[in-house]
Amino acid sequence: MLSVPATALALSGTVTDTQAAQSPALQAQVTPRRLSVNHTVTVSGTAPSSTAGHRAVVQTALNQGGPWRTLGSTQIDPSGRFQVRVRLRHSGYVRVFASQQVLASAARVSRDTATAPPGTPVSSAVPVVVHAHFRMGQRTVDVLGGGPMVVSGHLMPARPGRRVRLQGRFGQSWRTLGSGRTGHAGGFRIRAGAFGGQNRRLRVLFVGDLANAASVQPAGRMTVFSADVASWYNDASNTACGDHAGLGVANRTLPCGTKVRFYYGGRTVTATVDDRGPYVGGRNWDLNQNTAAALGFGGVGTVWVAH
Repeated sequence: MLSVPATALALSGTVTDTQAAQSPALQAQVTPRRLSVNHTVTVSGTAPSSTAGHRAVVQTALNQGGPWRTLGSTQIDPSGRFQVRVRLRHSGYVRVFASQQVLASAARVSRDTATAPPGTPVSSAVPVVVHAHFRMGQRTVDVLGGGPMVVSGHLMPARPGRRVRLQGRFGQSWRTLGSGRTGHAGGFRIRAGAFGGQNRRLRVLFVGDLANAASVQPAGRMTVFSADVASWYNDASNTACGDHAGLGVANRTLPCGTKVRFYYGGRTVTATVDDRGPYVGGRNWDLNQNTAAALGFGGVGTVWVAH
């Protein structure tokens, strides 16, 4: 008989029982490791060959000490590899253990599995960051006379008591206008004071907590209108600015070409300064015939203005 050194066996790719017992523990990778709530991650890796045909059970916990909650499972193939996609709702850790439950003899690993049986191969806990997510539609917020505005939406995952800030853009920075807390379904409603400005950008901000990382979401734009007195005229003749805007307005001081928003009777129109006037005391705006018609405005009266 020919004697073959053990080192030659190792180089040939043959694995002895002793080598199998000393093989690395179950290895798991999570991709991506930073994501938004309810997005899927791929958990893949390798397990000892002795676990082929068993289940790779994926679990998550807020900290490495548990408690662990099962997200899903998949079969470990004959080469010891596995891959499964699961959804995450909270930041924390992800691990995988090889269940002794064999696919051919049992259906699925129960989702309430909390602990890995003693002696079961278990991967290291992989840290994962899950950002919270806002659900809200962008919209225009029109505020009349500097009154309060209300912005509402949902922060997911739904947890009560989370603080949400409403912020407005001022120059190169964001300023907090108000804040509120989420209810049991994650809903929030923020009532805040409005600052002057036309088409000012708004956003909502959640700074994060132990369960979820920070999230920010555009919340539309805000325009604050003030009351002023206007009249209307037919600008069929020449204008002081030298041209006729389709939706035009006359003002004594604003530069030609300035965009001005008017609100009247539930209608909103953006007009362009293309003329000078009015020169009647107490009136600051002269709407041309097109602007007046678009607003349903006639004669002399109070309109809401933002510029």
